[in-house]
Amino acid sequence: MLQMEAIDDHDSQTLLTVATPAAFEMGSLPTTVITADPSRNDLTAPPKPVIIISPTVAGTYPVVLFFHGFYLHNYFYSDLLNHVSSHGYILVAPQLCKLMPPGGQVEVDDAGSVINWTTENLKAHLPSSVNAHGEYTALVGHSRGGKTAFAVALGHAATLDPSFKFSALIGIDPVAGSNKFMRTDPHILTYEPDSFELDIPVVVVGTGLGPERKNVMPPCAPTDLNHEEFYRECKATKSHFVAADFGHMDMLDDDLPGFVGFMAGCMCKNGKGKKSEMRKFVGGIVVAFLKYSLWGEKAEIRRIVKDPLVSPVRLDPSPELEEASG
Repeated sequence: MLQMEAIDDHDSQTLLTVATPAAFEMGSLPTTVITADPSRNDLTAPPKPVIIISPTVAGTYPVVLFFHGFYLHNYFYSDLLNHVSSHGYILVAPQLCKLMPPGGQVEVDDAGSVINWTTENLKAHLPSSVNAHGEYTALVGHSRGGKTAFAVALGHAATLDPSFKFSALIGIDPVAGSNKFMRTDPHILTYEPDSFELDIPVVVVGTGLGPERKNVMPPCAPTDLNHEEFYRECKATKSHFVAADFGHMDMLDDDLPGFVGFMAGCMCKNGKGKKSEMRKFVGGIVVAFLKYSLWGEKAEIRRIVKDPLVSPVRLDPSPELEEASG
């Protein structure tokens, strides 16, 4: 379904009426937030604390694993996760660190353990009329969590059942370290094009301000370790979208609580636009790409690539979609 909306073109020269893909809007399904924690001390408890955001309408829905960024809380992404879930997906967002993040390999292994748990015990925590679709599971991650998602997809989680198959991989401003000499384990970047051994569709979302410093702080998504290099090392089918005027943390919720929330708001260079626009954009790309990858519904993602003005934020460089032959 396409909605008609009058928007300012991103050069502020004229007003255009364009068709806005429905993926950028909230979906029609009501959702609920469920928490599950190892402290339950029962056979269905997850290995790490998780937030589950699920549709409440009876049905069978794909599972989307979402991995948070460095030093962040999973609930900082509530608006974004609700956006995706409202289109018919069960979001599982583990908290992979407490006060301080663990080593990179530990984080990847913990992610694998959570994924195993979803196949065995997720159902016990869902609304009674809701089921997880056994054939479709997607990986999504932001920042260091984006790198974690890639590492899991590439087979670096020693804890993960090796027979487990994923349907899609989405990196939201993924970051592999602070510089080339201080990369997080495991070192997955090869600096060779098309080198990732992945046989699933991949989309990489980047930010134009991620590589820029904020005052004396180092960039949150440094060059050579950010979305550009991740995308370069992917093989088709792959897609790339960059929100030119937004920063590395701009897809988080507004008014984040606590000291960690304060730090999340001041460590990275932020855009001047509304964060709600960035969340709408990121959520829309995730939804449109899941439709493409899981259901073969290709119209929306192709439209965004063909006509970037339908995006809620300015895209630069031009979006890319390289589809595998056949």
